Amino acid sequence: MRLPGLVTCLFIFLAIAAPAHAADRILVFAAASLTNALQDVTAAYQKRTAVAVVNSFASSSTLARQIENGAPAQVFVSADMQWMDYLEKRNLIEPASRKNLLGNDLVLVAPAGSPLAPRAIDSKLDWRRLLGEGGRLAIGDPDHVPAGVYAKDALQKFGAWNGLEQHLARAEDVRAALNFVERGEAPLGIVYLTDARQDKEVKIIGVFPADSHAPIVYPFAIVKGADTPAVRAFFRFLTGPEAMAIFRRYGFRMN
Repeated sequence: MRLPGLVTCLFIFLAIAAPAHAADRILVFAAASLTNALQDVTAAYQKRTAVAVVNSFASSSTLARQIENGAPAQVFVSADMQWMDYLEKRNLIEPASRKNLLGNDLVLVAPAGSPLAPRAIDSKLDWRRLLGEGGRLAIGDPDHVPAGVYAKDALQKFGAWNGLEQHLARAEDVRAALNFVERGEAPLGIVYLTDARQDKEVKIIGVFPADSHAPIVYPFAIVKGADTPAVRAFFRFLTGPEAMAIFRRYGFRMN
């Protein structure tokens, strides 16, 4: 379940206010696209330990800024290098813990009932015709959401950005962009393959060539000052083979 905005803040507050000892609880901030997979990973970990793991999902940019402002996250997983670099430059992660582990693909989706057939994503694609009169393209806000930044890269590569910039449905994270398409509020959206595969309300129209955008990389790190034995133990599991097998099952690539 995605927990944006005020709901995320409330969730974090309740997690902090819970009576369990801090050593028995780990707070993970993770990119929205990891929601389902990471929930399975933490469930697997909690089956074998007495440590409670609380996940908070949002755009990587939102979470990084919350950490910068003092949010008590202990582990951060970003959907791109930029926002992990942002925290590292500010000495807000444990640099030795950083691991760039997962990859993903960018896809074009439409509502499941759309008549659009699969097609190649390239410079020949007529985006305005596909969108139709008044149609908007749903993407994560390219000013700060990693999925939107990747999407903008690809659209610029194909020479389509200038014609589409005024026809975007900008979303607070990639899951919100997917929801625009699910609800029929946008006829097309650009999201991650892993999110599209899990959603029966949309269908994949095409996959963006890997060389049309910067490589999609998910870095993992322990937040500065949170390098305790309990956090290290969880982080070893999170970045280890059993967790990686779960991520792979959801369609993530291993870097």
